[in-house]
Amino acid sequence: MQKMAELLRLSDERGEGTSGAPMLAGSCLAANRLNLDVYPNGCCHFLWLLKEKREEVVQVEFLRLSTNDCLIGSTLDSLPHLKHLKSLVLKGGRARDEFGCCQHGSLTSLPPEFGNLRCLTHLDLSFNRLSTLPSCILHLPSLQVLLVSHNSLVALPEDFGCLSKLTFFSAMKNRLRGLPQSIGELSMLQTLDLSENVLQLLPEEIGNLHSCTELDLSGNCLLSIPDSLANLKSLRRLRLHSNSLVMVPASLASLPSLSRLDLRNNCLRAIPAEIQALPFVCLQGNPLGETEPSLQADEFSARGLRRLFLSLGENSFTVTSEGCEVFLPCGIIFFFPPGAASDPLQICFKSLEPDPKWVKLRHHDVLLSTVLELQPHGVKFQQEVQIWMPFVSPQTLHWHEVVVRTFSGQSWSDLRTTVEWKRELMGPVAHCSVLHFSWFLVVSRLVQDECKVPAEGTLLFSSVDPDIKVVFPPGVTKEPRSVKMQVLPVSAREIDEITAKEGCLASPLLCLSQDSLVDFLKPVRIQLPLPPGVTGLNLDRSRLHLLHGDLEGQTWDDITNQVVLEFTHVYAVFEVTHFSWYWLWYTTKTYIEGIARKVYERLRLYQVNFIALQRKKDPEQVLLQCVPRHKVDPVVKKLQQRYRGPEPSDVVEMFEGEQFFATFERGISIDMDRPDCVDGRLSFIFYSHLKNMKEVYVTSPVDRKGQAVKGQVSFYRGAVPENIPEDASRRRKGSDSLWLATLPIKLPQLKPRWDENASLLCGFSFPPLNLGSAETGYLTQANLLSIARRVGPDWQTIGLNLGLSYEQIERIGHNNREDLDKQILGMLFSWAQQNSGDPNCVSKLIKAMKESGRQDIADEVETIINLGRQKYSESIRRVGLEQGSSTEDSAIA
Repeated sequence: MQKMAELLRLSDERGEGTSGAPMLAGSCLAANRLNLDVYPNGCCHFLWLLKEKREEVVQVEFLRLSTNDCLIGSTLDSLPHLKHLKSLVLKGGRARDEFGCCQHGSLTSLPPEFGNLRCLTHLDLSFNRLSTLPSCILHLPSLQVLLVSHNSLVALPEDFGCLSKLTFFSAMKNRLRGLPQSIGELSMLQTLDLSENVLQLLPEEIGNLHSCTELDLSGNCLLSIPDSLANLKSLRRLRLHSNSLVMVPASLASLPSLSRLDLRNNCLRAIPAEIQALPFVCLQGNPLGETEPSLQADEFSARGLRRLFLSLGENSFTVTSEGCEVFLPCGIIFFFPPGAASDPLQICFKSLEPDPKWVKLRHHDVLLSTVLELQPHGVKFQQEVQIWMPFVSPQTLHWHEVVVRTFSGQSWSDLRTTVEWKRELMGPVAHCSVLHFSWFLVVSRLVQDECKVPAEGTLLFSSVDPDIKVVFPPGVTKEPRSVKMQVLPVSAREIDEITAKEGCLASPLLCLSQDSLVDFLKPVRIQLPLPPGVTGLNLDRSRLHLLHGDLEGQTWDDITNQVVLEFTHVYAVFEVTHFSWYWLWYTTKTYIEGIARKVYERLRLYQVNFIALQRKKDPEQVLLQCVPRHKVDPVVKKLQQRYRGPEPSDVVEMFEGEQFFATFERGISIDMDRPDCVDGRLSFIFYSHLKNMKEVYVTSPVDRKGQAVKGQVSFYRGAVPENIPEDASRRRKGSDSLWLATLPIKLPQLKPRWDENASLLCGFSFPPLNLGSAETGYLTQANLLSIARRVGPDWQTIGLNLGLSYEQIERIGHNNREDLDKQILGMLFSWAQQNSGDPNCVSKLIKAMKESGRQDIADEVETIINLGRQKYSESIRRVGLEQGSSTEDSAIA
């Protein structure tokens, strides 16, 4: 109160007195409403009223304040005292600048105590400066209407779906790039306005908004929309104008309640006939061409070529002599020019997880993508085919560059690559051209400068550090040869941290290589900058060491006495006849080779933490992840709304491409049939820029229902990448040296195994089931029981995504209301019996699991089906029935 009185006193001194406050009290408090946003000093009036008429003010149910008010910051702390508040408007836009434009309010956050407003149903925070949605909003249990338009939001919280009573949400005119998957949990949402943002993709879960009647996605950067929008049976108005849509699904035409579909100002060239036939569709501003109702994914590009947009589940396409452009769901783009293929050719593609046994990374390489395999291998195109591959954007370092690397079956080589920005993907892509198809991936490597050295000699400069140069004198070679240069800068801070501040200084690392095994005929002159802080004026030659390392960096030799070193004010110059690593050190230490080897090893290591979290709704579902240290805090913050568990492990060090294992111990185990399970341990490969994350279900070897299980998960090193420094390899021998970290896992209650407790099937009588087909493999009753055991409380969401009606879900829940296990069984087997004759039912099951956020179950079903397909192919091959089988053996296999 003392602070409030001081604020009021200052307001009076500025001439903003409260003489009108008694009148306001009499006119506004009578109806439990306070509309103070229209007054210049509304916050000042509110503080006066709270001081003088507190008992009446705390009963207010409707309050409006302007966030352009200079006292809004002080007023916010008082608002949580209004426990009966139902509607709160804290908007900017009341003030205008010199050009007449609305000025945004000063609101950037809300006090955590706002979450205590249990009665609040309406909240308007429009025209402010919010960059993130205040976390306290997610704790408002009664909130039905939320407006945050005209702010600066770039993302919504991952657990945004916890606002279960929300019926109206507007976030227009922000900077949203994507939506959380949990948005599909807003089962009561009727109006969703996300117009004028920068949305690139929509999650499939948006199709779970079954109550939605109005959806506005106009003015974004959408290239496509998910097929799941066809599930919005209540949708009346759908606004998609002013995007970059190149296709729309024909299934939108089947929405029973739709009365308005706005597709103006997009990039639509071909539209399904069903959409064009709608009387209420708006199509102006699209470069419409011929309609192709039989092939929704086909369009024609500006080059006049056919455009193919493949959907999830497709793994091949056909190229003709006319050429085409092909867009894969993962973002990869192909351009086949006319004449690239003389005859129709079927192209098959698949994405492979990188295996360090054959994906050989070089020193200081960083993997930025999975492996793309394109078949047929070895077929030569008549013209170069262009490929655009999206990749994870690495940390921007001027001494690194992004390249596409391809595998010939024997070795990897780098392709000439350019990095471009694709607006439709809102991210970078690596662009290359090829004449053959094989395996491709994207890496970040040290910048490589190269040149051809003729007999007349030449000069090569580093683009990373222009002070580094190599002079090739005339007569240095008889035949022209190719020379490559790479430079790795090393900061003084890194040297200090690694050497424990022993006073060492070092120049950048220089690596030279050539395509010839023969040494140069004449010495090659190399110029390196002196270590930082060292000049020709203060140089102590006894402290300067020139080190030579092999190409693998395992050994470093001091060659100071074997070469003639010349010095200028800032450079050291020497001559050599063969190429490798060269490194200039300045130190008082005599045995510098060991220190250099230690520093070089540490430059290749990443500091990481391990995370082991359990899903709040189902503690048996455990998420494991290995995260680089600088990413730990944002990753944990993103996961903590849905998961809980111990703090991340202590920091450990790992190499790019290093294998490690997770082992569940002390009474906890996992499914040993998983393809990534090796001797009872989960296998991981650490790549610093790819997700090293897995979700698994844990069980107990014995039935301990009703008892807490206190176990743990430990992480151990596996295979060490080839050619790492000898010291690092030696330290990792022995059982103790393999251990990395241990984190606790607690299961409050374990469910018994389905296949070991026949009583779970009591009351159920199911006929034999064979879902699928002979070629793809079947899902049997045993498979469904195994899947059911993993479902848990998500069964209703899964059932709806499988196509069961609300009435069926309600009936199953009511008939088995005392037993969650039987509810799950009833849902799964009801669906199975309805779809037993559908050959596509398994793919529908996988899709439903993904839409329900259960990627772990989807992966399990795909593993079962792949195993069935493999067994079927082997049986066909054994009896000699396979048609068109190829005799080519894959180099990868």
